[in-house]
Amino acid sequence: MAKVSIVMGSDSDMPIMAQAADMLEELGIDFEMTIISAHREPDIFFEYAKTAEDRGVKVIIAGAGKAAHLPGMCAALFPMPVIGIPMKTSDLGGVDSLYSIVQMPSGIPVATVAINGGKNAGILAAKILATSEPELLEKLKAYSENMKNEVVGKAEKLDKIGYKEYVASMKK
Repeated sequence: MAKVSIVMGSDSDMPIMAQAADMLEELGIDFEMTIISAHREPDIFFEYAKTAEDRGVKVIIAGAGKAAHLPGMCAALFPMPVIGIPMKTSDLGGVDSLYSIVQMPSGIPVATVAINGGKNAGILAAKILATSEPELLEKLKAYSENMKNEVVGKAEKLDKIGYKEYVASMKK
C-alpha cells in the first residue's frame, strides 16, 4: 500500500518528480505516482484526492508550475500533509509557482520546498513518516551521516592536493 502519493499536472514535470520517487525508493518507502490536471479534469482530480487516505496515503507530494493549484487543492481535500514542489517555468522562472504554493490561506497549509526541489520533497516526506517509523528514522540518520562523510572527504582531498588540482579533478 502506497504511503506517499506523487502527483503532477503534466509529464513535463516528470524529471523533477522522479527525484522525489528516487529518494523514496532509496529509503524503501512505497509510493504511487500519477499525472492529473486539477484544471483540465477536475472530476478525476477530486476522486484522486478524496480517496488518497483510503488508499493508505500518508503524505502527498504535488508538483505544479505557473498557477500551481495542484498542491493547494490537494491540501484542501486531503487531511494529512501535502508537500508542494514549485516547478521552474519559462515565464517567471518558477517564482510564480512558488508564490502560488506558499501563499495558501489560513487553515490550508502546504509544506513547500525549493523550486524544482524534488529530492528534498522526497526527504521531507520520509521525515514526516519517520516520526512514527523508527526503522525509517534510522535510514534517514544514516543518509545524513553519509552526506556529512562526503563533505569531510572532499575537504580532506582539498587540503591534501590544493585548490588547483582539486578543480582540475572535478573536470575529469
